[in-house]
Amino acid sequence: MKLWGGRFTKQLDSLAMEFNESLSFDQRFFRQDIRGSIAHATMLAEQGVLTKEDRDKIVEGLKEIEQELLDGRLSFDTEKAREYEDIHSFVEGTLTERIGDAGKRLHTGRSRNDQVATDMKLYIRDEIDHSIRLLTELMETVLNIMKANRNTVMPGFTHLQKAQPTTLAHHFGAYFEMFARDRERLQDCRKRLNLCPLGSGAFAGTTYPLNRARTAELLGFDGPTRNSMDSVSDRDYLIEYLSALSICQMHLSRLSEEIIIWNTNEYRFVEISDTYSTGSSIMPQKKNPDMAELIRGKTGRVYGHLMALLTTMKGLPMAYNKDLQEDKEGAFDAIDTCLDCIRLTNGMLSAMKFNLPRMEDSARGGFTNATDMADYLVVKGVPFRDAHGIIGALVLMAQERNCALDDLSLEDMKSVSPAFEEDVYEALSMKACIERRNTTGAPGPKAMEEEIRAAEEILKQ
Repeated sequence: MKLWGGRFTKQLDSLAMEFNESLSFDQRFFRQDIRGSIAHATMLAEQGVLTKEDRDKIVEGLKEIEQELLDGRLSFDTEKAREYEDIHSFVEGTLTERIGDAGKRLHTGRSRNDQVATDMKLYIRDEIDHSIRLLTELMETVLNIMKANRNTVMPGFTHLQKAQPTTLAHHFGAYFEMFARDRERLQDCRKRLNLCPLGSGAFAGTTYPLNRARTAELLGFDGPTRNSMDSVSDRDYLIEYLSALSICQMHLSRLSEEIIIWNTNEYRFVEISDTYSTGSSIMPQKKNPDMAELIRGKTGRVYGHLMALLTTMKGLPMAYNKDLQEDKEGAFDAIDTCLDCIRLTNGMLSAMKFNLPRMEDSARGGFTNATDMADYLVVKGVPFRDAHGIIGALVLMAQERNCALDDLSLEDMKSVSPAFEEDVYEALSMKACIERRNTTGAPGPKAMEEEIRAAEEILKQ
């Protein structure tokens, strides 16, 4: 069924018809389409454009269609359904078949342009809320890891080389901050999205006495959009959502990359659960971190959909253009992909085991306390630049002997600088190196307790 055939004398070419249809993918927001139509009919009746009898027939009929689609009594996968070109014509056509002329009056005062813009905003708003819930669950998992590993020593890295000692809590605190920013971006996006386009018509409003503020209220929007031309052609909110998802996906990918590295035989910091690993078809010993690799790999897919939409939008003149139909398939795939990755990351972290002794041994064996050894000399009165050179010489000595810095004898140290005393060994312990770092955001116990308290407050917001 087509809603526009009055002035046409020929049938649409079969390939053009297939190219034009969108029901195969926009069916996913049938609930939003029905919700918008119920609000529109309610407002029309309040304004005297529809009779209360027609409104009641429309609302009852729409609710029946929604319930039948939900429980499978009505399906998009039928020959008759495939005659409709989009979700709007499917719902309106099905309604009209059931209730007659009242169904034909539903579209009074609106266009598919403002209708689809409203449907998409309602759908994206629901997905943003879903994204926020999933991210909150992931942040709770990360926070639990932080709480359980305040004292778990591990090496911190720069350039993928061991740098200074830190804790597992401190390391995961970095990811908590990333995911917290991701959630903030989603919350901000939702605020800007929450204005209602319905009633904008094709792009120039309508002559009917619509109450757009009432429609917005019925649909949970903060108010109506201010310019009807912008209303039907705006997809900024979708670009912003995909951008927020892309940044979140980047954070998931960075975490996955570290898990992949930590899972190697060379590191052995973590053991990924069998429930999030796969094996090899030829090598029986293999246990591969495929979920982490897929999360890392799918990041490019999410980026691609963002770039595709930006490219679609960059040359569109005002107001509505059919190009805007291309906002859906890529966006739906990006949303599905990113939300699945959040769920998988949460599950993978919840089931993952950390090899705590191995982490601490790795920190000791990588000269991560070299900076603290230099700081020790500074406290003894040695200028930092001189201390830096002295410790460099001791690192070379330890490398030649294949030992840690604190395995060197006091005589070895004094041969390079007389400033060393017996208390150097206490200063070089991993525990002491971490406990002295209590500036805001550092891994020391006081700083970490404050960071955990702040994280708990963020989760409550």
